[in-house]
Amino acid sequence: MDNEPRALIAALRHSHERLASLVGAMTGDQLTSQSYCDDWSVAQVLSHLGSGAEIAMLGLTAGLDGTPPDRDAIEPIWAAWNAKTPQQQAADCLVVDDTHITRLEGLTDAELAGISVNLFGMDLDAAALIRMRLSEHALHTWDVAVTLDPAAEVAPDAVELVLVNLPMAAAWTGRPDGKPFRVRVRCTAPAGDYVLDVGEKVALSPWPAGGPAAAAAESQIQLPAEALLRLVAGRLDPTHTPAVEVVGDDPGILDRVRAVFPGM
Repeated sequence: MDNEPRALIAALRHSHERLASLVGAMTGDQLTSQSYCDDWSVAQVLSHLGSGAEIAMLGLTAGLDGTPPDRDAIEPIWAAWNAKTPQQQAADCLVVDDTHITRLEGLTDAELAGISVNLFGMDLDAAALIRMRLSEHALHTWDVAVTLDPAAEVAPDAVELVLVNLPMAAAWTGRPDGKPFRVRVRCTAPAGDYVLDVGEKVALSPWPAGGPAAAAAESQIQLPAEALLRLVAGRLDPTHTPAVEVVGDDPGILDRVRAVFPGM
């Protein structure tokens, strides 16, 4: 869509505002408490988002200038953020995150249309570049939100905009367990219909119209789209799973799918 970059920027701004509201209400002890990420405290999640904003600005500059990203700058950025105190990580994250989004908001339509950059072996336009950041931002904001509210969900406006990346994300995060299976996965809000194939690789693709024999699946899972997003990101443990409908002969199919997506 022609206005897709603007919609993505608006959702990223909303995610920032949500994060700022969460962090502003946290005590020092809460900042150093365990986040949803196994290896990171809340402050370390914020550090990751802060360094990510700086790295995103490197990619944005490269995309605007038509130059390769400065990859040599990434390690020093990480080192600088790792050296900060938890309180600095929290405060500085919000500042640099706002700076990145403000810069995006200030771009003209012509500048957005002209963005092209190669990152992680992919040629990205403005929408793809911003969507990548939005996906990271929305999920890590959930990692923080869920420490305060176990029923927290990924922001709906972000879910709708990043769902298109789900097949690529599933191929990246999926870890086959050596036991091939196929399951149909349907989601709501927004609606989606997929087939998950687990074999030597993991592939999530749209369910073929008409349901040909090649796409036959023994089981079906239906869940909210935000839960599917979290499932692929390794964030749908039983404690944080909404109502899910499972149809078929394998009542343990959801656990099998969870095992394929352990998180990264």
